[in-house]
Amino acid sequence: MGGFNIQELMSQAKQQYEVLQKKMQETTVEASSGGGTVTVKMDGRKQLLKVTIDPEAVKAGDVEMLQDLITAAVNEAARKVDESMQSTMGGMLGGLGL
Repeated sequence: MGGFNIQELMSQAKQQYEVLQKKMQETTVEASSGGGTVTVKMDGRKQLLKVTIDPEAVKAGDVEMLQDLITAAVNEAARKVDESMQSTMGGMLGGLGL
C-alpha cells in the first residue's frame, strides 16, 4: 500500500485531538469594548468566564448601550478564540503530514 498505514494515521489523529482538547481548556482570551467599559474573559471552548462592567456605565442608565457593549466584547472574545484555535489546528495538521 505504499507505506500508507490507516491505523497509524488514526492514532496520530486521536493524539492530536486530545492535544487540541487540552489546548481549548487551557486557552483564555480577553476582549473589551467601549474603551474598556466592558471586559470579558472566555476560554477556548467559548465558555464565558468573567464579565467586568465599569460602574460608571451602569450609572449612566443607558441599558441599550451597555447591552451593545457586552455583545461586542463577547463577539470579539469568540473571534479571538477562533483565531487561536485555527492557528493551533494549522500546526497540528502539519504534524499529520496532510
